[in-house]
Amino acid sequence: MKLNLNDEIHDVQSDPDTPLLWVIRDELGLTGTKFGCGLAQCGACSVLVDGQITRSCVTPLESVSDSKIMTIEAIENDDVGKRVVSAWVAYQVPQCGYCQSGQIMAATALLKETARPTEEDIAAAMINLCRCGTYNAIKAAVNDVAGRKETSL
Repeated sequence: MKLNLNDEIHDVQSDPDTPLLWVIRDELGLTGTKFGCGLAQCGACSVLVDGQITRSCVTPLESVSDSKIMTIEAIENDDVGKRVVSAWVAYQVPQCGYCQSGQIMAATALLKETARPTEEDIAAAMINLCRCGTYNAIKAAVNDVAGRKETSL
């Protein structure tokens, strides 16, 4: 099966029902996308599939064979993704960092769809779990990319 991942076509050998996460990590060796819960609840495995945030841990390979997939490894090739990463650094968002690739993917998807999201838009889109509780810094970074500076974290 062919897979368009990070603007490169890959021939993958995995079974069609293999979760995309394991193809990305085990077959293609891109380990920025993380395994968290395996139930599409935490968001650590988030990638963009045709620009939409997608939980790769429950997405069968066969369902994305005709799609364009982006992982954290290529996010800075996207103008919005690059601005999100810069904001993440500026606001020192990561603590342990485990969930942050999924958080960055979610923020990028939101900001590509809605350049100036409301607080409600941000709350609805940024639902990935962070065990370190960096939610205030995440919100501040998203607001910054959207053109609104927060006065405090």
